[in-house]
Amino acid sequence: MRVLVTGAGSLLLGGVASALAARGDEVVCLQRRAVPGDASSGVRHVQGDVRDLVAVAQAAEGCDAIVHGAARVGVVGSWNDFRTVNVEGTANVLRAAQDCGVGRFVHVSTPSVAHSGHSLVGEGAAPAVTGRKGAYYAESKALAEQLVLQAATGALAVVAVRPHLVWGPGDTQLVGRIVERAAAGRLAMVGSGSALIDSTFIDNAISAHIAALDAVQQGAACNGRAYVVANGEPRTVRELIEGICLAANVPFAPKHVPLSVAVRLGAVVERVWPRLRDDEPPITRFLAEQLGTAHWFDPRPARDDLGWVPHVSLDAGFELLRRWFAALPA
Repeated sequence: MRVLVTGAGSLLLGGVASALAARGDEVVCLQRRAVPGDASSGVRHVQGDVRDLVAVAQAAEGCDAIVHGAARVGVVGSWNDFRTVNVEGTANVLRAAQDCGVGRFVHVSTPSVAHSGHSLVGEGAAPAVTGRKGAYYAESKALAEQLVLQAATGALAVVAVRPHLVWGPGDTQLVGRIVERAAAGRLAMVGSGSALIDSTFIDNAISAHIAALDAVQQGAACNGRAYVVANGEPRTVRELIEGICLAANVPFAPKHVPLSVAVRLGAVVERVWPRLRDDEPPITRFLAEQLGTAHWFDPRPARDDLGWVPHVSLDAGFELLRRWFAALPA
């Protein structure tokens, strides 16, 4: 296939693009920042913004499929910042897919589109919900997912994939922040750290999106549906964070903050932080709830409809992460 991948500057989408090229697909990557091309890699990089319909349509011309992952993430920014990229940008990619005769569309979503702050125990992909004031990322991604699933008509087959807590070598988000804070003696844990959570090793997240791309077509069970993907190995928050610290060879000596305190603190930080700094804050309400409540999911829908099962266990992932850190220059 010829596949357009948006947002390939991220660890996940860059991995998807590389994996597609490695198996012989022709890949076009649409990114806001220019990336040096390498014709031998099978990946062609195009500079453009998903907010520009003309640029998106040009990139999509001649493509058989699209994996759409370009998004504004985090909590810093105005509602307009998140809306124009995550909602209007997704609408542009959908429009380009329809106008260019693209047959398959994989939308990279997030479990936070159905998150309301309570524990999720063995659940599937509940419908995306809207109406959350101030939670710009989750709200905009929920609206975007709704647009995508509603587009599952006519010749375009669509599926939304919600990877949960992706981590692995090269991850600057979950892994990078944990290691940085642990090394500085500022690692904090919400509650006792006993909440069970699922996570997704990066290689598994990549293979899940490729499985979705291969599975989605007219008449397929996955057409018009959303799926949460994760390793299917719930561990306590403490085990996950300690495993990352051990792999990076940094001290694991967390300070404990009660969940109620962390949520209130996160609410204050969300209001004040953007006025003072332009980077991501150390705590938010969403992050506090994620680290203080159980979050694990039923793996069967993705297995049954996408034909996907994770192939790298958490323990194997920790070992791969350890080797990656050990190979870094001193």
